[in-house]
Amino acid sequence: MTDTYSILREFADSWALLALTAVFVGVILWAYRPGSRALHDQAATSILRDDTPPRVADCANACPDCTCASILEKLA
Repeated sequence: MTDTYSILREFADSWALLALTAVFVGVILWAYRPGSRALHDQAATSILRDDTPPRVADCANACPDCTCASILEKLA
């Protein structure tokens, strides 16, 4: 009689290894499929979208849309 460990070990060495290899190759092929470059570029730059740099500390608050005062209040 073979114990449970030996049965599972034989399964892992054969069919499970083959299945995991197929999943790995499938994921690689899916990531490099034609037409996915635009999606990857969009995801890579999404964190920078709608990002406005903070204004300098010596701002005169002369701009019509100046947000320096509120930024300086939060920093103080």
